[in-house]
Amino acid sequence: MRLATLKSANPDGGLVEVSDDLSTCRPLKAGTFQAALDTGNFGADADWHNFDASDCVSPLPRAYQFLDGSAYVNHVELVRKARGAAMPESFWSDPLMYQGGSDGFLAPGDDIVGDPAWGIDFEAEIAVITGPVPMGASLEEAASAIRFVMLCNDVSLRNLIPGELGKGFGFVQSKPACAFSPVAVSPDELPGWGNGRMSGTVYVDFNGKPFGRTDAGIDMTFDFPRLIAHAAKTRHLAAGTIIGSGTVSNKLDGGPGKPVSEGGAGYSCIAEQRMIETFETGAAVTEFMQPGDNVKIWMEDASGRSIFGTIDQSARAL
Repeated sequence: MRLATLKSANPDGGLVEVSDDLSTCRPLKAGTFQAALDTGNFGADADWHNFDASDCVSPLPRAYQFLDGSAYVNHVELVRKARGAAMPESFWSDPLMYQGGSDGFLAPGDDIVGDPAWGIDFEAEIAVITGPVPMGASLEEAASAIRFVMLCNDVSLRNLIPGELGKGFGFVQSKPACAFSPVAVSPDELPGWGNGRMSGTVYVDFNGKPFGRTDAGIDMTFDFPRLIAHAAKTRHLAAGTIIGSGTVSNKLDGGPGKPVSEGGAGYSCIAEQRMIETFETGAAVTEFMQPGDNVKIWMEDASGRSIFGTIDQSARAL
């Protein structure tokens, strides 16, 4: 099943089922995504009509929880080097996770608004929406709780992160509202889904040029059941909890990757490319997002059709 939420007067939007080719949709009886998750009622309410992704808000316009992990430890290693922080060995065995804001997400086509001095960056991720998860859930219980999969642009304000983390109390200002793909898809409809993860190329274009072509199924140290069980260690997770994978990041021959322009898989965020530039030349060259810059994030099936629709966002100054 493919679901999307259309803009409406209701702050939680209007839930629709979307056809396999993302061309048509029909309203569902539950009315909202959260109501469908709570009741299990995914029944249709009307006939099919044209689907336009530009009419979409986030599949869940607001959620009880958004918990973002760092399952691709290569990314953690690179960004920590970028700010001069050591990489503890425990990061390879115990997932990192932070609790992001979830009272309102950006629509997949909304501008990213901020001060360029903050270091505006995109982060292409995979995310899942869960059903209810009991506290202390096993890996099997966590896996069975995964209801839908989608893409995420977890916006980061890189220049604010060191100061915040230096206080020892986590992200707040440096992690503004993020965006999700127009369409969320149930795992049984995803040919790339297996072993608790999504395989396949995550396409990232920055200002119309290929920037990232990473494979979400490679170099993922912690799969989604592991991330969910980690989040549920000391708390119950309500239906509608969103768990992010963290930035999709691939190694190359055991070391950092290369830009797409040099035959590599590229990167899913600007910070990684800047780190590689620093390694190679002693200084970062690529700027963080400036007003007017655009990022597109999507995945395709074997026939080249979009799976989740496209996150298409431009930066705009305050």
